[in-house]
Amino acid sequence: MTLTFASTVHTLSPFAIEFGGGLGIRWYGLSYMLGFIAAWMLLRWMAKTNRVQMSGAQADDFVTLMVVGVLVGGRVGHVLLYDQSLLWTTSSSFPFWGLLAIHQGGMSSHGGMAGVLIAATIFASRNKIKALHMLDCSALICCPGLMFGRLANWVNGELIGCALPAADQVNPPWWSVKYPNEVLEGTFDVSKIDFLRPLVPPNQPWPDALVWSAYEGNEKVITAIEPHLTAYYPSNFIQAFTDGPILFGVLCVVWMKPRKPGVIAGWFLLVYGLLREITEQYRAPDVGVTMIGSMTLPMFISIVMVVIGSVMVVICARRKVDPIGGLCAQNSR
Repeated sequence: MTLTFASTVHTLSPFAIEFGGGLGIRWYGLSYMLGFIAAWMLLRWMAKTNRVQMSGAQADDFVTLMVVGVLVGGRVGHVLLYDQSLLWTTSSSFPFWGLLAIHQGGMSSHGGMAGVLIAATIFASRNKIKALHMLDCSALICCPGLMFGRLANWVNGELIGCALPAADQVNPPWWSVKYPNEVLEGTFDVSKIDFLRPLVPPNQPWPDALVWSAYEGNEKVITAIEPHLTAYYPSNFIQAFTDGPILFGVLCVVWMKPRKPGVIAGWFLLVYGLLREITEQYRAPDVGVTMIGSMTLPMFISIVMVVIGSVMVVICARRKVDPIGGLCAQNSR
């Protein structure tokens, strides 16, 4: 990542450690690991202090099951919602089937939530715990993972924001982002950067070599190419902040005192859906994403989440059951 007087030029590698040949430890994978660790630590603390109706050992088991739910649900959700072609895409290299090629990217947050819903329901049934209570726990502990996932999207240079208005392109604000890969898109006029050819070896392909040099940290290339790139909204950081600290903070405030099972999960759907609907206005639609009128599919799903969450909050709050939890005080099981 390179900071200039105007925008931030994205030059980050997706690898934390690269072994070569496209193999290595990726930031995307580390983000999932950090999210699961944060969820485990939070749930285990809540279990040990009697803030949830499960033991520490049960908390360990649930997070393990939740990992499976997130990974399977997130991948299947991405394929079904955004890239159905992966269902029949095969190759001669591991893992042979496009559906299983998680290392190449493609996880859906909505699909991951569906996976957690299934995992929570299964776990509740096996351990004779109220399913709605497990959904409440899941809603609270998943917030750090949502934040880390968006930050990993930023490192990967994916799910980018919308382009800033034309009036802001001449002198874009410092918080805007520019991507060297734009040079390789068919809509980019390569002729306007022909004068930069001397900055890369003549025997290397053009303009790919220019992009490679930028991602290798060549400051001369980065400085020269920056004025010709489009400035975008930092949607990854916007959604990392809303899906992480803001969402988590709201849920903590709501659950300061005991709540009836399902209320916290309802608030999660309501607040997350509302925040996602707002922040999607600053995110560029994925290539080939389904449009429903003027809305993208994520926008439509977010509206559905708001409706379901609102209904859950009202219905669950009116149920004749005892409140559970409460972050401010320990409770007896």
